[in-house]
Amino acid sequence: MSNRTFTMIKPDAFANGHSGAILDKIIKSGFRIVSLKLTSLTPEKAGEFYAVHKARPFYGELVEFMSSGPIIAAILEKDNAVESFRKLIGATDPAKAEEGTIRRLFAESLGKNAIHGSDSDENAAIEGNFFFSNLERY
Repeated sequence: MSNRTFTMIKPDAFANGHSGAILDKIIKSGFRIVSLKLTSLTPEKAGEFYAVHKARPFYGELVEFMSSGPIIAAILEKDNAVESFRKLIGATDPAKAEEGTIRRLFAESLGKNAIHGSDSDENAAIEGNFFFSNLERY
């Protein structure tokens, strides 16, 4: 169990002006932001990030969506970070997410679900390293 996880505020939430409210909710939930970056993904980089889904029917739409606008990538720290963060963001489908979760509050749909959260300690490390280098110094 790690004390770090990776998140990404997606283009829909950024375009709708929800980034500040989402970051505020994350901080108020006890997470410390270790690294934060405003960036954009090219279709190639989005495809690389989501390569695990390449065989899935939604892959093309996902890559197109994730490269459609700015994103905010972040490394977060808290005890039991991955599990705690997954609980905070809620179910992938905002209609099924619990009240008060980030996706319930800010997501538009299953496809435009506002935020990404790593699903395991291993993926948190891989995904964090995709966007950030020299994380050990923090």
